[in-house]
Amino acid sequence: MSGGGTPASIELVAVGKLYGAQWAVRGVSLRVGPGEFFTLLGPSGCGKTTVLRLVAGFVEPDTGRILLDGRPVAGVPPWRRDLGLVFQHYALWPHLTVFEHVAFGLRERRLPGGEVRARVAEALRMVGLEGLERRRPSQLSGGQQQRVALARTLVLRPRALLLDEPLSNLDARLRAQMRGELRRLHRELGITTLFVTHDQEEAMALSTRIGVLDRGEIVQVGTPAEVYGRPRTRFVAEFLGAANLLPGRLESSPAGRVVRTKDGLVLTVGATDLSDGTPVVCLIRPESLQRARGELPGANRIVATLASAVYLGGRWECELTLASGVVLRAEVPAAGGTAPPRTGEMLLVTVPPEDIIVLAE
Repeated sequence: MSGGGTPASIELVAVGKLYGAQWAVRGVSLRVGPGEFFTLLGPSGCGKTTVLRLVAGFVEPDTGRILLDGRPVAGVPPWRRDLGLVFQHYALWPHLTVFEHVAFGLRERRLPGGEVRARVAEALRMVGLEGLERRRPSQLSGGQQQRVALARTLVLRPRALLLDEPLSNLDARLRAQMRGELRRLHRELGITTLFVTHDQEEAMALSTRIGVLDRGEIVQVGTPAEVYGRPRTRFVAEFLGAANLLPGRLESSPAGRVVRTKDGLVLTVGATDLSDGTPVVCLIRPESLQRARGELPGANRIVATLASAVYLGGRWECELTLASGVVLRAEVPAAGGTAPPRTGEMLLVTVPPEDIIVLAE
């Protein structure tokens, strides 16, 4: 496949991969548009890396088709797909310098020396490694090693980047820093990116769209706000951030649709297509539970006891105990260094009906 630097589209149509009698990936259909940053998110063993390897051409699908720019790539070897792959483990050779690592692929393509030097310099500038050309991996931090792996891929000017959990080996501070670098690179280069992670914060921070995988199948695709704010399944709800889950039954009342929970609450909820009598689960995000301050017409009011409060910088993470013994998590802003309520204090908290997500049980 020819290069040229134009961002590619990636499409999977009903793709499946069998290992023995087990489907590692089953019926996966999705499209990554040119210049998009698309993340495959899910727990270990759900098939994320298998999808990436299928796109890269390291394994062939047992069912379905993979297309790059609308053209099937069945039988096209990895080195002709014009894709750049960065692994979780950076695979740096200890005896090569930074320059030699980044130049390796260009020299394999027998480019002239002047072009090699110019393109290596450009790639190192992109990732902020100017001046480190003569260093070896043992002289680099983890974040710098990760940048070398990125530069080694970017220097080949691929039409799409495939990133397999590239930040998982970094500490929390470096992960946050490299997330910013990946955002900057994507903004500047506009390169199509297919990113694999089990970390929902990474997915939310980086992605144009997210595809959530569960046991080899795509269960939801949407923007970060859509999959977090309107999950379609309990699995998606629980995997993308903290969630309070209250099972109950959906009913109609003069005030609108309500859920009568097994814990004795009657919660007014927003619009839902589910029928009365349906067993449901109410999902309430911790940040939607707010301490009542003044009248909030229409909001659900819940009485609870503060069991604990942990300070996390800009917020307090609280555990609230209902009369039934059920514990709810709430996040309370810590504006101005205000102290939280005292442990054991009775609180009145509110949640707007539109902030309660109703899922079929």
